[in-house]
Amino acid sequence: MKHPFSQKNYIIQRETDSGVRQWHFNRRQVIMLSSATVIVLGAFLFTTADLLSDYLYQKRLIEFKSNYSNVAQNLEILRDRLEQIDVQMNKIEEKDKAIRTYAGMPEIDQDIRKLGIGGRALDSKSFSDNLAPAVNKELSILELDVERLSREINLELTSYESIYEKVQEDISRISKIPSIRPVEGGYLNSSYGYRNDPIDNVRRFHQGQDITVPTGTPIYAPADGIIKRAYYVGGFGNHVKINHGSGYSTVFAHLSKLKVKYGEEVKRGDIIGLTGNTGRSTAPHLHYEIHYYGTPQNPLDYFFTVSSK
Repeated sequence: MKHPFSQKNYIIQRETDSGVRQWHFNRRQVIMLSSATVIVLGAFLFTTADLLSDYLYQKRLIEFKSNYSNVAQNLEILRDRLEQIDVQMNKIEEKDKAIRTYAGMPEIDQDIRKLGIGGRALDSKSFSDNLAPAVNKELSILELDVERLSREINLELTSYESIYEKVQEDISRISKIPSIRPVEGGYLNSSYGYRNDPIDNVRRFHQGQDITVPTGTPIYAPADGIIKRAYYVGGFGNHVKINHGSGYSTVFAHLSKLKVKYGEEVKRGDIIGLTGNTGRSTAPHLHYEIHYYGTPQNPLDYFFTVSSK
């Protein structure tokens, strides 16, 4: 019986200038040579793939570190900006306290002001070893700071809205307070309170202030309001009554001429009439009354400034 590899031979022939060269291989040698070639080629491909994979990994790692390094720098810039905003918010809070004091409003409770948690400086060393967790941690901290600042800003906006509404109410209320002297010049005569009536000498309560001025002196509205009376009546003669709102009303008596009519709106400083001596009067003067929810007030307590626009 013949050996299985002894029956076939393989010849490789190569022609050259010097002649023909031949190599003789049996089947076993061919199989061994092919196997060796496959092993060498496989080892080469494996090594090449490993080197290529390591190269790509290093390249991606460099890009990764570079990108996260940029992110770290941006986070540092954002941290600085948030700290600046924090300083500005502290200044705004101080101004808010001052404005609330000026407007006669209570301060915001400190527990309400202390919203969220404070930030901290960015630790750049933490990026050298493990970038992603460090960046994620800083992002979480920044999110908390941004959320805290957002709540503080909303609180301040709400506070300023309430202050604005309060100031608007005060402006509206102040515009309705009879706070100017209704005539220029002259001198104060019969004052608010009990006195002997100049006509019948009977002691009565005098509900206003008499101001002696020449006939024809302009009379100014002491506050914004609506004319409720503008006509002649026995004791007051020609007189005007203004409803200012917020409980305030004023009366002007003994006028020589009316400059307004019922239902007309007037502003502080508008001329409503001229002084005179009509009605129950002994000499040219203005009889001036202030009422607060129907109760007479001393006009001298409301002479904060002189009249006219």
